[in-house]
Amino acid sequence: MKGLTRWSHNFYMHEDRQTKVAGLLSELAAKYIQQEANTDPLITITRADVSKDYKNATIFFTTIPEDKQGTALIYLMRCAGDLRRYVRKHMRIKVIPHLEFQIDFGERHRQDTDIIFSEMEAAKKLSENDEGGEAEL
Repeated sequence: MKGLTRWSHNFYMHEDRQTKVAGLLSELAAKYIQQEANTDPLITITRADVSKDYKNATIFFTTIPEDKQGTALIYLMRCAGDLRRYVRKHMRIKVIPHLEFQIDFGERHRQDTDIIFSEMEAAKKLSENDEGGEAEL
């Protein structure tokens, strides 16, 4: 970090800590849900965002099947207090953030895009095979 000013050094240190806290928070949330929640719907924690003052955190999730996201959101909002106690027990941090939950539509869109590209690749290979077969006739 040669050449950084004192302010920029502290900024990068803060960013790094905030990223670590968010990562650990998402891991703990995933472990808690794995232990406590039913598998219908299957809830997957995709990431967490933590505010700069560490007082608030948003945990993003997806579900399988997709149509059970509302039910999962209600469940997660209900168990937020228990999850905070679980985080307090397993994480060394001064302030345990207030937890909010959001459906990770970005991850869902990424998955849908992957499916579309896979289907396009399969159709392209099929059409290439059809063209190659006609040339042999």
